[in-house]
Amino acid sequence: MPSDDRVGTLPTLRLRSVAKSYGSHAHRHEVLADVDFALRDGEFVAIVGFSGSGKTTLLSLMAGLLTPDRGTVEVDGRVTHGPGLERGVVFQSYALLPWLTALANVQLAVDAAHADWPRARRRAHAEKFVKLVGLENARDKRPRELSGGMRQRVAVARALAMDPRILLLDEPLGALDALTRATLQSEIARIFQSERKSVVLVTNDVDEAILLADRVVPLGLGPGAKLGPSFEVGLARPRNRAALNRDPAFVKLRNEVTAHLLALRDARRRGAA
Repeated sequence: MPSDDRVGTLPTLRLRSVAKSYGSHAHRHEVLADVDFALRDGEFVAIVGFSGSGKTTLLSLMAGLLTPDRGTVEVDGRVTHGPGLERGVVFQSYALLPWLTALANVQLAVDAAHADWPRARRRAHAEKFVKLVGLENARDKRPRELSGGMRQRVAVARALAMDPRILLLDEPLGALDALTRATLQSEIARIFQSERKSVVLVTNDVDEAILLADRVVPLGLGPGAKLGPSFEVGLARPRNRAALNRDPAFVKLRNEVTAHLLALRDARRRGAA
């Protein structure tokens, strides 16, 4: 684990022997099996895997949006049975209300999370997070007037404005062009440093995982996918993507994670042959 006094030793989020299947009783498809995972306070973990491996299912279980068939999801040592305000989620699809402005979409979440606050305080809080993601000049625009990257910034601001201790990111940059994706990667890294959140990112981009995370964990291929060994990212922050591409430690780690994923894929293909 990188030496960082922000990162606590006790898990803030833990999955114990979690399994999840879909389908009818006669035709069950086990997506995840015996998944064990621990996220420490102030830690950024990236879970990487191929498309269809169960990453979104895993994140939805962490968020409490799905119920495990077996095992438990715990926050601060207590078993949870649904969503909670301590966990904020950003999906790849922006899920913004089209008739509301960027600021109003963020304030809607603030109003729900902090209904006991005075109206002026809720408004100022929403404005703070719109500014944090660099959208103060677009605060009065509706989603159709925003680019994909700007919509995703609104989604990030909305999740952060609810003041979650844990931020769960479900491939939030997957639908963006390369330049916008790189820009938002830098924004997520900056927000992580400034907001002191615990973060889980699921992605199929190994470079993105290493660029952003303290620890990278590969997810195997189903049926019955499990998490693999952790790869610690011992690279100093802030990280510059151009500089990392010339860093032997980055290249070595990227090759190790990629090789592990390819070995999982090859083993699956041999088993299916």
